[in-house]
Amino acid sequence: MRIISIRRETASGNTLARFDAELAPGVKAYGLKLVQAKTGLRVFGPSISGGPAVTFAPEVAAQLAIIASGEIARHEHSI
Repeated sequence: MRIISIRRETASGNTLARFDAELAPGVKAYGLKLVQAKTGLRVFGPSISGGPAVTFAPEVAAQLAIIASGEIARHEHSI
């Protein structure tokens, strides 16, 4: 898995960033959301008509959260 692009959220709240990721070769997901929850970092997919457009197994969501948070940190240190 790799992050294609990431955009830090500037509004207040628990959303840290929105990002696009390549989940596997040829499989990309856009508009994912990295959230700071009470239980730790969480990743959510976008919604369509009020329901989820994509869902992730907990292990995949955890891995995406780690990769995305690392990408945020890397970008902040390069500024």
